[in-house]
Amino acid sequence: MSSPALVAKLFDLLLAAQAERSDWRAFISGAHLATQLSVTRGAVWKAVAQLRTLGLNIEALPRQGYRLAAPCTALSSDAIDGALSPALRSRLREGRCEWQLASTNAALLARGNLQPGQFDFLTAEIQTAGRGRRGRQWLAPPGGAVCLSWSWCFDSLPPQGGALGLVIGVTALRALRSLGVEGVQIKWPNDLVSAHGKLGGILVELRTEAGGPVHLVCGIGLNLRLPPSVIDAVAVSGNTATDLAALCATLPNRSTLVAALLQHGLAGLQEFEQTGLVSFRADFDAADALLDLPVIAQGATDTIHGRARGIDADGALLISTAIGLQRVLSADVSVRPVTPSPAEAL
Repeated sequence: MSSPALVAKLFDLLLAAQAERSDWRAFISGAHLATQLSVTRGAVWKAVAQLRTLGLNIEALPRQGYRLAAPCTALSSDAIDGALSPALRSRLREGRCEWQLASTNAALLARGNLQPGQFDFLTAEIQTAGRGRRGRQWLAPPGGAVCLSWSWCFDSLPPQGGALGLVIGVTALRALRSLGVEGVQIKWPNDLVSAHGKLGGILVELRTEAGGPVHLVCGIGLNLRLPPSVIDAVAVSGNTATDLAALCATLPNRSTLVAALLQHGLAGLQEFEQTGLVSFRADFDAADALLDLPVIAQGATDTIHGRARGIDADGALLISTAIGLQRVLSADVSVRPVTPSPAEAL
């Protein structure tokens, strides 16, 4: 097996070759790659195989070399910094784009000494322990997604803190719209979806100290272009994955996308601290993927069947049932693929 460092360098060379050439479909020879990496052509072949195992689609032809099967842009901390507003950049303590981490959220949660008004950000092409909600594994191929986390510090947790996942979902929609991406909705409590399936997920985690500040980490996994192998792997778990490539002909540059997510996300956190959920309700209601659909809310001790009726002032999901309107604060919610009974169609 090739070393992670060699695989990462090969990935960077393939991205750079694609960016430098007028025709992104041009091949780059194995001999040239071997020279650039100071390894044998056999080592290049093994590193290519490793990238394919990770989900990256690489094409190869004898006597021509290798190329990425689809256009892809690099993640660069310098490019991300440069795309932030000067005001936000002045609040940045540290931003890094890594090749491989266990979890971007976990790495930022482990850091300390972040002062109120500061933030860090972290991206990774590969997460060996990337997590979705309730600890589920998050799958993302190198170059085909954005795995981003950023940290923030509140003096104290604002009221309605349980709605932070919805707030970050709304700010992600605002970021995507600023880049011309439409057709994205929010599935309560923390999924980004489209008519084709799940586009991404949000994981908000808190670390609090008695009488002290609240350290917040917001994680977003967003699919840009998924190969069939990843879509099939997700389908095994009973979910349908899709990507931004299904919504727009030209994908946003990944560094530009990360900067937009940070710009809107951090502005949203400051807005939430001042106004609470009320400033985000209209955007959420317009993008509510569950509104008026039959749903099942599966909790730890009970299951609620009914129709989703939006959220309340605190961000709880409202479900109309045969016994009246019920609030759901935390549960797995899935659209039920059956016709509701007359009692549930209230």
